[in-house]
Amino acid sequence: MKRLLGLILGLLPFWTSAQTLLVRDKTTLQSIENVEVRRLSPGASQPIFTDRSGQADASALTGTDNVVFRRVGYQTVRYSMEQLRTLNFTVLMAEKQLAINEVVVAASRTTESLLKVAQPIRVFTRNELRFLNQPTMAEVLQQSGQVLVQKSQLGGGSPILRGFEANKVLMVVDGVRMNNAIFRGGHLQNILTIDNAAVERMEVALGPGSVVYGSDALGGVIYVQTLSPKLSVSENTAVNANGFVRYGSAMNEKTAHADWNLGFRKWALTTSVTGSDFGDLRQGKQRNADMGQLGLRPFFAGFENNTDVKITNPDPLVQTPSGYKQIDLLQKVLFQPNERTQHLLNVQFSTSSDIPRYDRLTEVDAKGNPSHAQWYYGPQKRLLTSYGLTKQFTSGIADELKLIAAYQSIEESRHNRRFGNYGLQHRTENVNVWTLNADLKKKLADSHTLRYGLEGTYNTVQSTAYRQNVQTGKIDPLDTRYPDGGANTQSLAGYVSGTLDVSTRSTLTYGARYAYNRLYAKFNDKTFFPFPFNDITQQSGAVTGSLGWVTRLQGEWQLATSVSSGYRVPNVDDLAKVFESVAGNLIVPNPNLKPERTYTFDAGVRKQIAERVSFEAEGFYTIYNNAINTQPGMLNGQSQIDYNGRSSRIVTQVNSQQARLFGFNAQLSADLTQSLTVFGTVTYTKGRIRTDSVGYPLDHIPPLYGKGGIRLTIRQFRAEANVLFNGWKRLKDYNLVGEDNIVYATSQGMPAWQTVNLRTSYQVNRNLQMQASLENILDRNYRVFASGISAPGRNLILTLRGTL
Repeated sequence: MKRLLGLILGLLPFWTSAQTLLVRDKTTLQSIENVEVRRLSPGASQPIFTDRSGQADASALTGTDNVVFRRVGYQTVRYSMEQLRTLNFTVLMAEKQLAINEVVVAASRTTESLLKVAQPIRVFTRNELRFLNQPTMAEVLQQSGQVLVQKSQLGGGSPILRGFEANKVLMVVDGVRMNNAIFRGGHLQNILTIDNAAVERMEVALGPGSVVYGSDALGGVIYVQTLSPKLSVSENTAVNANGFVRYGSAMNEKTAHADWNLGFRKWALTTSVTGSDFGDLRQGKQRNADMGQLGLRPFFAGFENNTDVKITNPDPLVQTPSGYKQIDLLQKVLFQPNERTQHLLNVQFSTSSDIPRYDRLTEVDAKGNPSHAQWYYGPQKRLLTSYGLTKQFTSGIADELKLIAAYQSIEESRHNRRFGNYGLQHRTENVNVWTLNADLKKKLADSHTLRYGLEGTYNTVQSTAYRQNVQTGKIDPLDTRYPDGGANTQSLAGYVSGTLDVSTRSTLTYGARYAYNRLYAKFNDKTFFPFPFNDITQQSGAVTGSLGWVTRLQGEWQLATSVSSGYRVPNVDDLAKVFESVAGNLIVPNPNLKPERTYTFDAGVRKQIAERVSFEAEGFYTIYNNAINTQPGMLNGQSQIDYNGRSSRIVTQVNSQQARLFGFNAQLSADLTQSLTVFGTVTYTKGRIRTDSVGYPLDHIPPLYGKGGIRLTIRQFRAEANVLFNGWKRLKDYNLVGEDNIVYATSQGMPAWQTVNLRTSYQVNRNLQMQASLENILDRNYRVFASGISAPGRNLILTLRGTL
C-alpha cells in the first residue's frame, strides 16, 4: 500500500505537467484567446498565454501557487492551485463593461493601447453586439446609449457625433471609407448597409479624425471590422459556424443569419449571409400630454381604380407604410503563405427592397389630404470588393505595411409623386468609388513608434431621371438630381503620426496630413436649368494636424489632452446638386464653396480602482469655420424660377457660418461583485452659430442623452436591466432653417423620454443559446430628436443562436 501511494505521489508532478488549462467566456462558454496566466509567487517564471482554442500548458503551474488570469476586456480572476484542480483546470471569465486599457484601431488605423491614445474611443465587442441583439447597425448605436441616431424612416439611421451628422461623420468598414461623393448634409441611411450580424468589432472615435482619415471626419469616425477568416492551428481543417433566427414584435421583424469559417494551415474562408423582413412599425401606446397627437397615423394614401384615395388606418399606432426587406452577404478569403505575409480578398454586398420615406408620407396639404401619394427610396445597394496585403519586415523603412485597394459600387434612387398628380418621378444615382490606402508603421525606438501613409480616392457620379404617368404609362424627361453630364472627385493625401513615450508615465502623440482635392461636374442638358456655366471645376488643398498628451498618474489615474484640426471638402452633393429642399425652395449649384474647417480642444480623465471600477469623462470645445448652409441666391439675375409647375425661390449653399460647439461625455462601470455590474453613460452637447448679437442654435445638436443599468453575469446566464433616456429639445434650441425637422416635432420641440428595457441570454450548452429581450417595457410613445418616425413601442425580441 505504501508503495502504491508513493507511486501515485511520484507521478503527480507528471500528471500536473501534462494538464491542459482551458479558459472560457463565463456566459457564452466560448474559448478566450490571449489570456495572460501568471503565477504570483516570488521568482515565478514568465507568464503563459492561451491559444486560439483557449488552451495553455499548465506545466508551469505547480505546487501551491496562486494564479492570476488577465485579459483586456475581461474581469481579472485569481485562483489557488487547489481551486484550479477542483475546477478541473477550466476557468470562466466575465466581460467588463468598460476597459480603459483596451487595444484600439480607430485612432491610427493600426493596433494601439488605449492607455496611449488621447482621443476618446468607445469599443463594442462581438459579444456585446450579440447581446444587444438589434436588427440593424442604426439600432445598435441608438441602444448603446453612446450615440444618438436620427431616423426619417424605419429603413434608415443617421448617427450624430458631437453635434455633427451625415457627411460630417466618417464611416470606415474593414479599413475602407464608406463616405462618397454624394453623402449629403441632411440625414443619411447608408449605415443600414452594414450588417451588424457580421461585425466582429466596432469602435467609435470621438472628435476630428482628419489626420489619419482625411475629409469628413469632423464629428468622429465609426470604424467597423467585419468577421475575419481564422486559420487552422493544426493539420486538420478547422470548421466553425454560427447562426440565429430572431423575431421582434414591434416591427414584426423576422431575421435569419448564418456565418461559417473554413480554416486550413495557409488558407481560410469566411462566409456570412443575413436576411431580414420588417413589417410596419408600431409606436408606443402610452403618451404623455407633451406628445399630444404627434405620430398617430389615422389615414394613409392608397391607389384604387387608377385614382389616389385616402384610406383609413385601422390601427393609428401602426406607422403605415414603413416596412421593408434586406439581404446582406459577405465573403472573405485569407491566404497566409508565411508568418510575415497575409493576403485578404473581401467581398460584401447589401441590398434592400423599396423603403418608404415615412416622414414625407405623413405630410398633409391644406385640405387635409396626404401631400404625397408615393415617396420611397429604391433598393439601397452597396457592393464592396477589396484586396488587402499585410507585410511584416525585419528591417528597412517600415516594420509593417498594410495595403488596401478597394472598389465600391453604390446605387441610390428616389421615387415620389404628389397626391392627385399621377406623374411618378424617378431619380437614380450610380456612384463608383476607387480607394487605395498604404499604411506603414516603424518602431524608431522602444519609446517611439512612427506611422505614415498615402491615400488616393476617385469617385464618379452618374444621375438619370424620368417621369412616368402611373395611369397611362407615358414616359417624360425629368431633371436629374446631380449633373446629367456626370461628375467626379479625386483626392491624394499623405500623413504622418507618431506615439512617443516621454517617460514611463507620459506619452506624446502627434500627426499631420496634407491632401489635394479636385472636383469636376458637367451639365449637358440645360432644358430645366439655364445655368450660366457648362461645367464646374474646383481644386483645393488642406493641411491638418493634431497634438496630444497622455499622463498616467499614480493611483491608476490617466489624464489626456489634445488639440486637433479637421476638414471636409465640398463634394458633388454640396457643389452641384439641384433639388427642392422644401416646397418652394430650389437649391442650385455654387461653384465657389470652400472646405469646412474645425479646431478642437479635448481634455479627459480616466480612472480605474482595484480593477473593479472604471470611470471616464471628456470635455471638448470646437471652433467650426466656413460651415456650409443654405441661403437665398440668384440664377441669371433672378431670385425665383418656375419649377415643377410653381414659382420657387432660388437658394444656394454658401460658406457663411462660424459656429462654436462644446460638451462632455462621461461613463462609469463598477463591478459590485464578480457577477453584478452597474454602469452608466451620459452625453451633453451645445452648438451656437455666431451672429452679430445672440448666437443662433446650430442644427444637428442632440439633447442630453444616455443610458444606465445593472448587469448580472453568472455561469451560462446574463441579464441586464437598463434605462435609455433623452432630455427635452426645446423649440428655442431648434435651428428652424436647418435639418432639425421641427415640422415632425411638437410645437414646443421634442419632449424628454425614458424607456425601461430588459435583456437576457442563456447558454444551454456550448452550441445553443437562447435570448429574450423586452424593450420599452412601459410602451412609452416617444420620438428621437429630428426624426420623422416615432420609435418602437413595447418590443418583445426572441432569438435562438447556434454555434458549431
